[in-house]
Amino acid sequence: MGKVSVMRISPRLTLNNGVMIDRLGFGLYKVPPADAANLVTMAIEAGYRHFDTAAMYGNETGVGRGIGALSGFEGTGGGPGETAPYVSREDLFVTTKVWNDDHGYDATMRAFDTSISNLGLEYIDLYLIHWPCARRGLFPETYRAMETLYREGKVRAIGVSNFQPQHLDRLLDTAEVVPAVNQIELHPWLQQNELREKHELLGIRTEAWSPLGRGQVLKDPVILALAAEHDRTPAQVILRWHLQLGNIAIPKASSSGRIRENHEVFDFELSPLDMTEIAALERGFRTGSHPDNVT
Repeated sequence: MGKVSVMRISPRLTLNNGVMIDRLGFGLYKVPPADAANLVTMAIEAGYRHFDTAAMYGNETGVGRGIGALSGFEGTGGGPGETAPYVSREDLFVTTKVWNDDHGYDATMRAFDTSISNLGLEYIDLYLIHWPCARRGLFPETYRAMETLYREGKVRAIGVSNFQPQHLDRLLDTAEVVPAVNQIELHPWLQQNELREKHELLGIRTEAWSPLGRGQVLKDPVILALAAEHDRTPAQVILRWHLQLGNIAIPKASSSGRIRENHEVFDFELSPLDMTEIAALERGFRTGSHPDNVT
């Protein structure tokens, strides 16, 4: 395959078990299976090392192919005579999730075997419960299976997605391992302040899906004004806001230009006034389902 051009790599955060996670990841929600490998390849070349997929997305196999296409190949550092380290499996952080139909101990164990086989990996870096499906009441058993996988070394960290404060309380009544991450819908129009405060108290990292509000927040007048002021795109302003809040963000992009653009957010900073202006945009607006309504 030859050498690939490797751009700036995202800074990392430490999870509550000491595992390091890239602060900016590449989301693969609604990416067609046939496109996943190529997009992952482009994202690695742009500097991404953190990839977020799920059993429900149906593209785990493509994600695995994209990772395999570049893993082990030497990249260029971007300057004359510079050579970046090999892009090895250890450089990458891969997340996938167990779907609602596979809640329960035995079903989760089977679902994990399918996911890791689809990805073609020896281990997964982060395994999440996709939705709590609280009315069914099985997520504690699902998490117990994930604790088994964690102890067996098949996953480096475990966590949840779309859990509200009451779901975390119920989970922690029986859990032996505090979730490393809660991945939630989070953007300037839905800032989830109460939930983020709870994460802080519990030592859980907040990860934002739909960090750009599925594109809708890009048109907000405040965001547009800040983008003009900083000579940045609206997406870059919002992603920078996430990073300065301490969030992990996983934007999706479908072109090489956008993939690179979304990753170029480490060389500027929003002022305290900028952050205050964005904080005032909260309106409780969800682009996806409320967790209480997902069964």
